[in-house]
Parts: sequence; structure tokens; C-alpha cells
Amino acid sequence: MELIAAVICGFLSGLGIGGGSLLMVWLTAFAGFPQQTARCINLLYFLPAAAVSVLFHSKNRYVDWKKTVWAVLGGVLFAAAGVFLSAYLPTDLLRKLFGGMLILIGITERVHKK
Repeated sequence: MELIAAVICGFLSGLGIGGGSLLMVWLTAFAGFPQQTARCINLLYFLPAAAVSVLFHSKNRYVDWKKTVWAVLGGVLFAAAGVFLSAYLPTDLLRKLFGGMLILIGITERVHKK
């Protein structure tokens, strides 16, 4: 089952739809992994998936490198802060925050559909 979930999430990641977020839902809700373990698996999954996606999108000239640098720097800085903070937060709170983020994204997508 994990292979099927990885294939589906990998395909969605290539489309830029957020396959990693869906992988987190799969790992925690259906596969029974603890939040911390699922987060580590998701990060390890994301690195090669993102590298392949960036390679192809860059080749097709879809990447604006001047704008991307600032997004990457901000993302790296706050990812480090998030990892540090998450070590001190209870798992239940992390699950609720992640679920709330998914709900907020879903509402935003419905309200601002194009």
C-alpha cells in the first residue's frame, strides 16, 4: 500500500499539487505512523521528488531564479525554526496544526478558484 501511495503522491508532486502533504495524511491517518516519523519520511521523500521536478521545470524555463532564491532562503530559515520548535511541541498539537493548515488551504482553494 505504501508503494501505491508513494506513486500517487509522486505524480501529484510533479504536477505541483502538494503530494508531500497528501503523503503526510496517508502516513499518519492510514498507515499509523507517528507524526514525527511521518514527517521524517516525508522529508526524505520530498528531496529527490523536488530535485526531479526542479530539473524538468527549469529545463522548460518555468523557474524565475531571481524570485526563487528569496523564497528558498526564507523557506530554509523558517524550516529550521519549525524543526527546532516542533521538538518541544506535543504530537497532538502538531496533528491539529497540520490538520488546520490543510483545512485552511482547502477553504482558500474553494473560495479563490479560477
